Amino acid sequence: MARIKAKNAQEILLADFQALVNDTERLLEHSATLAGDGAEEVRAKIQDSLLKARESLADTKESLQERGQAAVVATEDYVQSNPWQSVGIAAGVGFLIGLLATRR
Repeated sequence: MARIKAKNAQEILLADFQALVNDTERLLEHSATLAGDGAEEVRAKIQDSLLKARESLADTKESLQERGQAAVVATEDYVQSNPWQSVGIAAGVGFLIGLLATRR
């Protein structure tokens, strides 16, 4: 479920950034010809896009923090309930990293 939320948040964030880029491109194209109300309308659209992008970033940040905290809790629980297995796994991973490092 967390993966689905994160994926949806990523898709929303990507769509918001694409809209932001499109609005910015329109502003640049029309900046020479727009004056008064037209320029204000484009600026308002860009500000709305920026606001949506910032909100999406905040949601994504919150989701990632929650997932990270859940991973930390799960890891701590596993290590506390299986200390010797955790030591063995850490030693095995260290051994593999050592082998890979010496092959270079």
